[in-house]
Amino acid sequence: MSEEFFHPFVLPFCIGVLFLLVFSVWKYWRWIRGFDKLQRAIIRKNIWTWRFLPAIWEAFREGLLHWRITKKNALLGYMHRSLAFGWFLLIVVGAVQADMAYTGHKPFWIAIFYNYFEPFSNIDFPQADFFANLMDALLLYVLSGLFLAMFKKVWSRPMGMKRTTRHTLMDRAAKMALWCIFPLRLLSEAVTSSLVGNGGFLVKWLGDVITTIGLDNQAFDITCWTLYSVALGTFFCLMPFSRYMHIFTEVFLIYFRQLGVKDSDKKTGYTMFELSACSRCGICIDGCPMNKELGIVNMQGVYMLQSVRNLELQKNAEPIAENCLMCDRCVADCPVNLDLSVIRRQVRIKNKKAIDKGGYGYLKDVQPFNSIGRVAYFGGCMSHLTPGITKSMETIFNAVGQKYWFMDRDETICCGRPLLQQGFENQAFELRRKNTEMIVNSKATMLITSCPICYQSFKKEYKLSIPVMHHTEYINMLIESGKLNLRKDDRKVTYHDPCELGRGCGIYDEPRNILKTVTTLLKTSQEREKSLCCGFNLGNPLLDIEQQTKIRNASRDNLLAPNPDVIATACPMCKKAFMRADSVPVRDVAEIVAENIVKQ
Repeated sequence: MSEEFFHPFVLPFCIGVLFLLVFSVWKYWRWIRGFDKLQRAIIRKNIWTWRFLPAIWEAFREGLLHWRITKKNALLGYMHRSLAFGWFLLIVVGAVQADMAYTGHKPFWIAIFYNYFEPFSNIDFPQADFFANLMDALLLYVLSGLFLAMFKKVWSRPMGMKRTTRHTLMDRAAKMALWCIFPLRLLSEAVTSSLVGNGGFLVKWLGDVITTIGLDNQAFDITCWTLYSVALGTFFCLMPFSRYMHIFTEVFLIYFRQLGVKDSDKKTGYTMFELSACSRCGICIDGCPMNKELGIVNMQGVYMLQSVRNLELQKNAEPIAENCLMCDRCVADCPVNLDLSVIRRQVRIKNKKAIDKGGYGYLKDVQPFNSIGRVAYFGGCMSHLTPGITKSMETIFNAVGQKYWFMDRDETICCGRPLLQQGFENQAFELRRKNTEMIVNSKATMLITSCPICYQSFKKEYKLSIPVMHHTEYINMLIESGKLNLRKDDRKVTYHDPCELGRGCGIYDEPRNILKTVTTLLKTSQEREKSLCCGFNLGNPLLDIEQQTKIRNASRDNLLAPNPDVIATACPMCKKAFMRADSVPVRDVAEIVAENIVKQ
């Protein structure tokens, strides 16, 4: 290697790159080996398919352009994009610049320290001024993002965030190293420019300033380049132990997710990719009702992942995992699309003991009904506490001549999801097994349920061979097919999206289509993905009635703001919660429909 391409100050950078490469390969390989059998089977099945194309696009769009964050707040998106995409362009354009300027063998660090080594090249490079100015523009782009990151630390509201995340000591150390990299690069290139006159518009301007104040000397030049190299090396060495490992990990996670891999109720290697893909951005904090209404700011998804990932914080994982509504608002807000509820459930499951050591013996007496040619209707536990919903569904079935089997009319069997959410995995499995056996033996052609909790369980956790529909999907299908004749009344209605039905299963349009058919539907400020939890769900066993009521009242106030005649929802638990508020009448979508059936 020619001495003109080497100086000892490059060593910290080289050591950092080598450490990051070796450590990352070892860590990722260990995580991949930790995938369970199903996850590995999915990868083998899909790895050579077209799915890698959308994975590349999503990795570029989210890893570099940060499009989801930009949709939340343009300034916040610009900050993340300028740091990520700007640094990426600095590396790519710098590599092209070095490749065009030098022929033959050249070490990989030339692109990083180009302005220092460039004066020692006698090669004619006609594009030198163009690249010098382009690199200065890119560096200015990155520095603008760095300025915003520092500004956000002091005042985050202009970025659309009321709170920022509390980081660990390792996170803070890595952040300080990162924040030093780009100012030190500019300073180093400017000092060199003051000595030899190279660089673009920004570097030359600062070089003239350095000459004016008398710092244009070789010793200061080498010192600056050394500090720049140390900052790079330090950041790379700290990356695997800090939140910044998300930079690479998110790319792998996006690829595996596009292949069809999903997390399970037990921690696997895929879970580790999810834990490490979290950037600790803190976007999940503001929307959380535990924060907004109760001022609890230590249990949001970012802190739950942080506690699971970091050994020194793992003692906090279980209490943080327990203190959550499981409303999935954080999942909807997460720019990385992490399945935070599944990871939280993994922590809950870990140390839970059986609560029914008898093995649910009473289930042996519950027998299936011969439902050949019929649909099976599962009201769910909470629907039995609000019987107007199940009665309305029976009215609708009868109105369209639909034969049905009300499978839990007399002896209610839980779907198992509430137990699973609390971490009682084995008990939930037993309930799923019994319900599956009943449904299969009944020969029913479709399963319809009124409870979003049950719906999500039957849809995602059961392995049924028949269609599963929430009653809003079923009613909407009847309306669209012309089988159900309805009149439109003069009531003004606001609709509350239940957490499990909306964010949990993506059912937003069907209830609204129904309500627009029979009433006048009003918009609210917080709806669809941003809908507010009713506060009385089964996700959090730690909240008292006063805390639940505060969360409920915030959701109720949002629904009452347009001054409706009726609050509509599609969840028996949400209905019961809002009925306790003693405000305007509360109806399930099925009840409103049953009230508006045109008799034949």
